[in-house]
Amino acid sequence: QVQLVESGGGLVQAGGSLRLSCAASDNIFSINTMGWYRQAPGKQRELVATSSSGGITNYADSVKGRFTISRDNAKNTVYLQMNSLKPEDTAVYYCNAKGLLAYGNRWYPDYWGQGTQVTISS
Repeated sequence: QVQLVESGGGLVQAGGSLRLSCAASDNIFSINTMGWYRQAPGKQRELVATSSSGGITNYADSVKGRFTISRDNAKNTVYLQMNSLKPEDTAVYYCNAKGLLAYGNRWYPDYWGQGTQVTISS
């Protein structure tokens, strides 16, 4: 079964840092784009950052300069280093994979993890 497993969420004070990780299951051959989205209570899910297999990154304006996405293609793992956290960063953070090819020739255009809660106290 294909899985994206997030870890690293938690509760920190404003100004603090967290590092999220998302590891894909071993049965995945390749992923085109991996990224992070977030959803705050009462709001729509929004893009945080993405990283293509070629190393092209994209960030939401609200996190530029504070968050850094990185990726280990060999391990199909993506990280999100979050610094200078603000209360408005509080949300459930979801790992996303676009263009996922699993062994057995199974293709998933869009795949989500279960999410990890990030809470920033003021």
